[in-house]
Amino acid sequence: MTGSNLLDTNIVIELFKGNSTITEFLETLEEEINIPFAVLGELYLGSYRSANPKKHIKQINSFLERCNVLIADDETANHNALIKTALLQKGKPIPENDMWIAAVSKQFDLKLHTKDKHFKEIDNLNLQSW
Repeated sequence: MTGSNLLDTNIVIELFKGNSTITEFLETLEEEINIPFAVLGELYLGSYRSANPKKHIKQINSFLERCNVLIADDETANHNALIKTALLQKGKPIPENDMWIAAVSKQFDLKLHTKDKHFKEIDNLNLQSW
């Protein structure tokens, strides 16, 4: 695995929409981009539910050529359980996929780029809010 950045679904969607701030940031990166398996699942879901699935699947496939998809293993599951436990104790649960995304970020010590504010509820998460 290369790179030190992990993208949340909403950042990839902004890239697909042509958001110049996101595009310029990603162009400055010399390393490959990482996305968690859960982000890829959310992107596929959005594509299949859209008015033009073929167009969006093609966009995803093109994007996948320049990024690594990080999959879950036993260590990811442990991070996920720790994150979920802490959030439940705080009474601040977040969406299930987002806990998996945070778990991948923690496991690989990657900076998570997101527009979602609820990731701030997770302690010691390397976060870049947009």
